[in-house]
Order: sequence, then C-alpha cells, then structure tokens
Amino acid sequence: MKQFHSRQVPIIISFILGSLVLVVKLAEIQLFDDSYKKLAQKTILDKQIIYPARGLIYDRNGKILTYNKAIYDLEAIYRNVNKEMDTSLFCKLLDLDHQSFEKRLNKNWSDRRYHKSLPFTFLSKVDQSVYGRFQEHLFRFPGFYPIVRNIRAYPHQSAPHILGYLGEVDNNVIKNSNNVYSAGDYIGMSGLERYYEDKLKGRKGVKFLLRDNVGREVSSFSEGRLDSIAVEGTDLTTTIDLDLQAYCESLMINKRGSIVAIEPSTGEILAMVSAPSYDPNDLNLDQDRGRAFAALTEDNVQKPLLDRSISARYPPGSIFKPILSLIALQEGIIQPNTYVNCKSFYQYKSFKYGCHIHPQPFNLQIALTHSCNSYFFSMVREVIEKDGFNNPSSGLNMLNSYLYKFGLGNKLGVDLMHESEGFVPTPEYYKYLYRTEGGRWYSTYIMSIGIGQGELELTTLQMANLAVILANRGYYYTPHLIKSFSNPDFTLDEKYTKKMSVGIDKKHFNVVVNGLYNAINRGTGYRAYVRGLDICGKTGTSQNAQSDGKDHSVFYAFAPKDNPKIALAVYVENAGYGGDIAAPIASLVIENYLNGKTSRKEQENYIKSINLIDLP
Repeated sequence: MKQFHSRQVPIIISFILGSLVLVVKLAEIQLFDDSYKKLAQKTILDKQIIYPARGLIYDRNGKILTYNKAIYDLEAIYRNVNKEMDTSLFCKLLDLDHQSFEKRLNKNWSDRRYHKSLPFTFLSKVDQSVYGRFQEHLFRFPGFYPIVRNIRAYPHQSAPHILGYLGEVDNNVIKNSNNVYSAGDYIGMSGLERYYEDKLKGRKGVKFLLRDNVGREVSSFSEGRLDSIAVEGTDLTTTIDLDLQAYCESLMINKRGSIVAIEPSTGEILAMVSAPSYDPNDLNLDQDRGRAFAALTEDNVQKPLLDRSISARYPPGSIFKPILSLIALQEGIIQPNTYVNCKSFYQYKSFKYGCHIHPQPFNLQIALTHSCNSYFFSMVREVIEKDGFNNPSSGLNMLNSYLYKFGLGNKLGVDLMHESEGFVPTPEYYKYLYRTEGGRWYSTYIMSIGIGQGELELTTLQMANLAVILANRGYYYTPHLIKSFSNPDFTLDEKYTKKMSVGIDKKHFNVVVNGLYNAINRGTGYRAYVRGLDICGKTGTSQNAQSDGKDHSVFYAFAPKDNPKIALAVYVENAGYGGDIAAPIASLVIENYLNGKTSRKEQENYIKSINLIDLP
C-alpha cells in the first residue's frame, strides 16, 4: 500500500505545479497585463458575408441572356455606431434628410427581426456614384458597413417568362432554408431563375475581420483560419435560340397567345413565347420594381405576367383530329381508306353539326387535308362506342389511355414552375356533369371532342409536343429548356433524355403525315406553304366560349417532312380561322429557322401589322 502511494506522489506534484503555473499566467493576463483589454476595447470582430456571383444564363449558341450587375447596400450595427458622428456629412453624402436617417437607424428593437448587436440593412440599392463618394469617408462612420450584392440585368428584351426574375426572400424562405438564406438575400421567383435556384445561387463565403473603434480594418481574425471563400453559381446554357425567340416575339406584338417551337430529335425548346409580354429589365431590383410589378399584376385584360405557353388551357380545335386518327387506326376502328359521306354537315336525329364545303372524304388522308368535321364526328363516335352505344365509358377510357401517353391530361414536366396539366375529360367527369340525368351519358353528348372542342383543353406546349410526336412518327423527349451546366458535377435530369413512346405503330403515321403534308400543299393550311421546306401541318379553329370576340386561331406543324428539324404550335386568341393567322405565323417561324431568313417580307409585314389587342 505504501509502495502504491509513493508512486502517486510525483504525479500529484506535477498536477499541482502545472495548476500553479496556469493560475499565475491567468493572473498576469487578467490582473496585471491590460494589453488584451486595450485590444478588446480598440477592436471589433466583424463577420463579413461575401456574396457569390450568380450563375449566368446563355442561349444555345452562347449568346448571353442574363448577366450580373453590382448594387450596394449599407448595413449597420446599432451598438457600433458612434452617436457623436457627423450626421450632417453622413446625410449629405447619401442624399438623406435627418428624419430619414433617424427612422432608418432606430428600429423597433422589440421586433424579433432586429437586434442592436446584429447587422441590419440601413440603406439598400445605393447608386454607384453615391456609393463611390461615401466610400471615401467610410472611416468617419463606425458601425456602418457596405455590402456588395449582385442582381440581374438583361442585354435583351426577350424571354422574360422563361428567364424569370429575382426577389427578396421572405421570412418563410429564411425559416425553411437551414441558414442558406438570410434577410436581404435574393432568390429566383419565377422562370429558370426559380427552377434552377439551387444551381444558380452559388455559395456564400465569410470573412472575419478585426476593426478598430472607428471601423477601420485592423487585421484578419485568427489569420483567416475561420474564413471561407464564396463559390460562384453554375452557368446555364439553355436550349433557346435567341434570334428565333426574338423573331417569334416580333410576330406576336399586339396579339394574345403563344408560340412554342421544339427540336423533335431532342425535345429541346427552341423558342417559347407568351404574348403580351414585358421587358425583363422592368423588374430589375435596382429599378422602381414595385410600381412596375403592380402595373403588370393589375392588368387583368392583357395579363402580361401569365405564361400562356404553359399555364393557359385552350380547346385545341381541329389539330386534335390527327391524334384521334392515329388512335382509331391503332385500334382497328378505321382503315386508311375508310369513307364517310359528308353533306357539309353531320346529322344525328334532328341535330345538324356544320362542316365547310370541300371534296368528299373518300379516305382518311382527304379528310385530314380538308379537315372534314363530319368524318371526325363519325370517327369519335365509333371510338367511344367501341363496346356499344350503352357503354361509352369503356371507349372513353380506352381513348384516354392513349391521350395520356401523348402527354395530355398531365404535366409534361418542362423545367418551369406553373405548368398546367390541361384537361382530358373522364367517364367520372361526365357522370358528374350529367348527374341530373342519373349520370347517364352517350357518345352523342360528347361528339365535339372529336374535333378538339368541348371539355378537352391543352396547353400550347402540349400542342407543340403533339407536332413533335407526329414528326418523330410515334415518340418524343420531354420538352426542356436547359442544354448543359458549366459545373461538370451537374447533369441533365434523366427524364429529359428518355424516349417516350405513345404506343402507336409507326406504319399508321404514314397516312396521317401525308394528310398533313397535303393540308399545306392544297388544303386548309395553304397559307403556311413555303417552297422547298416540305412543311406538314394542321389548322385549327377553337371556339371562343367567352363570347368576347372572334374564335381562336390554332396551328401546329413540323418541317421538313422527313428528318424534321423543327416542330411548333401557334395559338392566337381572337384571331379567327387557324389558316388565317396562326398558319402564316408558323410558316414564317419555320422559314426563319431553317433558312436563317424570311423571303416573304410582304406577309411578314402584314402579320406584324395585325393588332388584336385594341379590338373594340
């Protein structure tokens, strides 16, 4: 036992001596040496956030669509502000009056958003020239710290609905961001800015500085060991062709509607226009954006903020006829040489449904060429009555199972928010609609969907995708707006590279495509004819259920007929027949894209001169 205790003695003595040394050193620092106290009194630890450059956005050919513009904010820490500073000079440098100074500095400290020891935004969006002269006198105003941020600017006026805009984060975003965002940060609010926010925003850096009592930088804290650099955001290369986008927009001036053009072989969106539009620079954060945004929001007639290409739902009109034809062919309900007698109307009992005068539809190809309503009223009835007149639900379910494969009735999945699903009516829908009749309904109740009317609704993007399916003879890739990322760690979502089959045998596309080719060469779409381009397309006239003017002009097409390079849909509200306005617009877009220019200047000028906005 004694031997055991003797071994512990050196250890105990060592602990005692070590403790004494520490006590003496602490006493020297805290009681006798005031150098650390003086250093603490003379310096302030400043945590400085370094904001990254936001990723840039380019078109498919490398033309820049957005760039970053520096703006200057002035932050303050109330406890660090010298109450005896020269406020007159301060206000003069920043073009402030004394009342504004007091209001901006003295916050409601009972508000959880503010604390006297934490920075808050004293003044935002300081003009560059004002900031320059203030910077020279910054040392006179301890407690005020300039912050450099980046906002968006746009070298062009194109594609505002695609690009989107930035806005300041709200409390909900801050709360749910796991410290990624803080008050005063900017975030994508719409368009690609919002959809790819996680890639565009980059990562903040931080720098800890020691400042003296007048705000001058003394040194980096702890030799910068706690600092981190900002990581700039990832650049996006879009699928958009800026020149084509701008050209489409010029054709839609003073019109309501949309154009969507897609490369069939990839699903890449070449142009996507919603009209009326607006200049994206109007919503810049360094402008009087509140007033501009209010004006755009309050325009309930033109609705310029509404993206009509993906959010508006329209009856497709006769452009639905080729799709119905493919389904009927696949199911063996009709044959390419099926004949329907047309007397310029379709009659069921005492009801007559109109059709225009045209050659007799001795086969499907002629029916498509001249868009015979009687032919497709007959066809849709046969589809719905596949299992008998009294069992329409079976036929409609079969029809819908194909429509879903064509991308209808569901969101296609474009890389934008607010895409609409459109609407495909179901047996349950009709059972509810005719609930006063015991839920009974028949093919004759819903014949109008055979010509793309009634309850059927599509987005312009879905219509353009139908043109893609026809161009590819049975498949499509999910339409998308991003081609690549500058960061090799990011790759395109696999859903955009997956081939989607619609379940129709390729052989059935021959007769339908020939009908669309003839529709341009000698049928209802003759105004879309361009020598040498082999355009295939279909006109549509969508009835205006609102009774506030003309019907809507609809057209989709692809070109060339073989190995197509472009497919598109054009929808112009209150423009009348599909062949009158939408078809020539589409042909001008196709010619511009395939040939790099438009030869038909007279037609181009005529389209541009049409004003459908100021109709009485």
